[in-house]
Amino acid sequence: MLRGPTFLGPELVARRLQLLGDVVPGLARVAALLHPHAYGEHTTANVVKDIEDAARTLGLRLQLVPADGPDDIASAFSAMVKERADAFIVLPSPMLFGEHRRIVELAANNRLPGMYQAREFVDAGGLMSYGANLDDLFRRTATYVDKILKGAKPADLPVERPTKFELVINLKASREVGLTINRDILLVADEVIE
Repeated sequence: MLRGPTFLGPELVARRLQLLGDVVPGLARVAALLHPHAYGEHTTANVVKDIEDAARTLGLRLQLVPADGPDDIASAFSAMVKERADAFIVLPSPMLFGEHRRIVELAANNRLPGMYQAREFVDAGGLMSYGANLDDLFRRTATYVDKILKGAKPADLPVERPTKFELVINLKASREVGLTINRDILLVADEVIE
């Protein structure tokens, strides 16, 4: 059983899609960039179910676009464009996170608005991210490590969900894809990059 802090959760997927809909006028088709082997079969199935449920609830047509490895990312963007996605979302994956600069570049080249799970994508020029504040999550992880080093059994420690989340928006990226971010969204953003 998983122990310690986690950043996966169905409420995050729904909130990301909702925020994307708030920013992209007339959003109807969303592509989800997915690394199908990022996690175990059960976790991946839950992540897919979460985004399918959230898209259905919001009335969005969802296109799951797999990328098994870094070499598949460019063709994944070609598939998004071919299917006329209005925007895309990157699902959590260490491999996709490691390719964040390339993903942001492909999004810009294709003028495709993107929602990311981590601010590093936005710092690299992506449109927006909503996710756990990683500094806070890392501090909490250090508490777990401390407990284990002092003799606690990992199996006795509970799973903890993040308590601090951040919305980061890149205005330059919004202009590059032809979007004007609503003032109400900018007011709730934790950080706006000019």
